[in-house]
Amino acid sequence: MNESTMAEATPHYRKEGFRNQRLCVVPRPQVESASGRAGTRQLLVTDAGYFPTADRHRRRRKNGTAETIVMLCVSGSGSVTVDDRTTLVTPGTCVVVPPFTPHDYSASDHDPWTIWWMHIRGADVADLVGGLLAAEGSLTRLRTVDRVAALFDELVTTLEGRMSPIHLLAASGIAWNLLTRITVDSVLPASGSPLERAMRYLESRVESTIPVPELAAIVGLSPSHLSALFRQATGSGPGAFHTALKMGRARTLLDTTSLPVADVAAAVGYSDPLYFSRHFRRIHGVNPSTYRAQHKG
Repeated sequence: MNESTMAEATPHYRKEGFRNQRLCVVPRPQVESASGRAGTRQLLVTDAGYFPTADRHRRRRKNGTAETIVMLCVSGSGSVTVDDRTTLVTPGTCVVVPPFTPHDYSASDHDPWTIWWMHIRGADVADLVGGLLAAEGSLTRLRTVDRVAALFDELVTTLEGRMSPIHLLAASGIAWNLLTRITVDSVLPASGSPLERAMRYLESRVESTIPVPELAAIVGLSPSHLSALFRQATGSGPGAFHTALKMGRARTLLDTTSLPVADVAAAVGYSDPLYFSRHFRRIHGVNPSTYRAQHKG
């Protein structure tokens, strides 16, 4: 193969320059200044954008970047390679690339992706993206993509308007919301899933006692599998989740009614008011009567 034939066979990749793209790059002197100010010191957006149908899009950085990169694919597909590990990126997936990490990402040749993206730095970034980086291949599958995309849109719109210190602070707040939304969305169960149905079942039966095997049978899972899903999503098992619902209902009744404590206990499934009071105190630090007398709001 001669040189001209090789040139024709090699695709001409692009870093940007896509039709209807949106691109915001904060001048580096402003980045350095904002990195020392309260608010933006904790989390600062240095670059953000939107690349629709990004044909031949590719970025390869042998030494990574100083910032953490967050990308959301809303349509099309592509791939990302981080530390020699390649992962397919499809609609509804979010990719996080750590700072100073070699990476290579590109849109599909046949179905180029549409992506929202941002580069962030700051003292709190590692904590905010830690859970996302723990995902397989640093890729997280989302359930409410439209909500996350709307936050990206708000972020880019903010930076397109003006990059004053107050606008950078506003962008930081949006980015914080965006990262927490991604984290929460990746953990909470999808509508109609066994875990979501189990949660709804417990919510509708706060006054009842539901053994884990019975709940697992209702949603078609083994008790151990259901318990593992609850721990992954909530940090505790089905029993603790149900207890939290009971205590939430009890607090509402104590705050909004004059029902005796015994009646509140019965309303949330405790036949023994003394046991309820001990349980309530263990969780809240005070007994139900003291809780009711506290000033709130």
